[in-house]
Amino acid sequence: MKKILVLFLLLSQFIHSQPRKLFGREPIINMENWDKQRVYWGFYLGLNSYDFKIDYKLPGKEVVVNSKTSFDVGLIGNLRLMEHLDLRFEPGLYYAQRNLTFPGLTAQKDYLREVKSTYIHLPLLLKFSSKRIGNARPFLVGGVSRTLNLASNSDAKEDNYERRFRVQKWTQNWEAGFGIDIYTEYFVFSPSIRGVFSFKDELIRDNNPDSPWTGNIDAMKTRAVFINFSFH
Repeated sequence: MKKILVLFLLLSQFIHSQPRKLFGREPIINMENWDKQRVYWGFYLGLNSYDFKIDYKLPGKEVVVNSKTSFDVGLIGNLRLMEHLDLRFEPGLYYAQRNLTFPGLTAQKDYLREVKSTYIHLPLLLKFSSKRIGNARPFLVGGVSRTLNLASNSDAKEDNYERRFRVQKWTQNWEAGFGIDIYTEYFVFSPSIRGVFSFKDELIRDNNPDSPWTGNIDAMKTRAVFINFSFH
């Protein structure tokens, strides 16, 4: 998470280091009619940090979640609804890893679970853009999404007693964030940061209701931070 935030701060510093080109009173306007298009396409590359929000049935020692920074790639379809409002579809492939440490267990094969995930992420978003300032245009973005976890183990009969950690295959989320469109001479570059929050419990319980891994968990929901770099 810290690495992602540092990278975004460095990018922001780069943007502010060129006020004449981006925010000056008389900048050379790049791609002046770009935003008047009804439909346009693009792609993005990015970094992500996935986490779990865990609620418990009874108070006690909590599961420790160690998030790993991973990468993602995807496509962008943008439909202009009105001057400051766009509808966006941004399907992407996301790789993620979370290491879970369970309290009260001593052997590494028992207390540690490496949850590696490959997601197909399908967000439908509304993009609210401000008035263009020179060659820059800040925006807010928010919406809902569905995510398919290709590594969920949801169909497996084995559980944590056989070192198999299972979660639901499909999840539903809401997401919100902000970014900035930077108009260069040849393309629009758009760095953005976004939070993603699952609506529903994703955990598949072990067959034993008193399992030390899942017995005390009331709900386990994904939350994540995305930093994406888009090109249109």
